[in-house]
Amino acid sequence: MNNYGQSPLEWAVVSSDIGPLLLAATGQGLVSVVFHVDGPVRERTLGQLRDRLGAEQIESVSGRLAEPIRQLSAYFAGGLREFGLPLDWSLSSGFNRQVLRELATGVPYGTVVGYGDLAGRVGQPRAAQAVGIAMGSNPLPVVVPCHRVVESDGGLGGFGGGLETKRQLLALEGVLPEPLF
Repeated sequence: MNNYGQSPLEWAVVSSDIGPLLLAATGQGLVSVVFHVDGPVRERTLGQLRDRLGAEQIESVSGRLAEPIRQLSAYFAGGLREFGLPLDWSLSSGFNRQVLRELATGVPYGTVVGYGDLAGRVGQPRAAQAVGIAMGSNPLPVVVPCHRVVESDGGLGGFGGGLETKRQLLALEGVLPEPLF
């Protein structure tokens, strides 16, 4: 468990085009983005963050979260193609962190990459399935764009936020036609 001592974890639930998102930030940067946040999901997520980070939690839309909220709003409005936020990677480690960092820097807005291709980029060309696991562990979806990772045959693959959310994000970026609903 990390201990951020005197530095509290700031969190907020914000609305977005894909439903309510819970954002959390430490003194290091944005540490968590969680989809489809209702009361039970919020409470479970805050409990998990408390267990993992060991920090006091403060609900706040200003301070550390003001810029992530502004950038996410601009992204959903179609005016932001690349996030410029400090990220706290403490909820990811090892191979997963390596893959997620490559994804964050190497797969730009409006493009997609296959699971196997991403595995090759981190020097593990036979690790496509492990890349899928890394995508599922992504603590920073949208900002670290796991929605841009697809199957080599053109299928969408999985997505922690649900396939309709993945379709919406890819449509926003012009990769897919607009979702039907």
